[in-house]
Amino acid sequence: MSDEKPKKPKKGRIDTGLKVRVKSARGRTASSARWLERQLNDPYVVKAKKEGWRSRAAFKIIEINEKCHLLKPGQRVVDLGAAPGGWSQVVAQKTGSTADRTLVVGIDYLDLDPIPGVTLLKKDFLDEDAPEQLMAALGGHRPDIVLSDMAAPTTGHHKTDYLRTMHLCEVAAMFALDVLAPGGAFVAKVFRGGTETELLAKLKQHFATVAHVKPPSSRQESVELYLVAKGFKGRQNAAETDTVDEG
Repeated sequence: MSDEKPKKPKKGRIDTGLKVRVKSARGRTASSARWLERQLNDPYVVKAKKEGWRSRAAFKIIEINEKCHLLKPGQRVVDLGAAPGGWSQVVAQKTGSTADRTLVVGIDYLDLDPIPGVTLLKKDFLDEDAPEQLMAALGGHRPDIVLSDMAAPTTGHHKTDYLRTMHLCEVAAMFALDVLAPGGAFVAKVFRGGTETELLAKLKQHFATVAHVKPPSSRQESVELYLVAKGFKGRQNAAETDTVDEG
């Protein structure tokens, strides 16, 4: 009998002990087989199905919230790039959003099954009238939080993917600066390489703190990070000196 002890999962991560192998088959490419194998062996995929979340991405916003203390009952939240709905599910639960008092609005150009307590708009956020429709869906109330898990479809070319996703982040940030309630927060996906200097400077001007966060459920091989800006001061009274935490 071997005396070798089993390896422990890294801190903050879960391990189901699954080790499923997938072979290439007719109609399945090697890359699709690798993707399927990764999904079947991903403990967050397993846990998401068990707990009823739409996707493993639900754990990203759960972990970001645990670290940054963003979501509170009664808050109004906009979820940009909401499909398949994991983030909206979590947010509706944390804010206490219901069909009778809907506090969460999600938008995506992809189809989305209904989510209790969430108003869903099937629309491209980049459409000119998207911001107006989002605000109308909130009854004209300013949101307390703007979330964006948007990312452009990857091309495999890092520079191209980085620029396209940063563009989405910038558009989301400009929307947040226009509509957030005082004291509000903004969360958006970026790619490793950090946030563009000009955008980061603008966010530092209008928020009390800005941080880059890598939640444990974000795959280690992934280049994604999340930008978290808290304490929105409004566009008129922004201070010149603020803090940024790259951790």
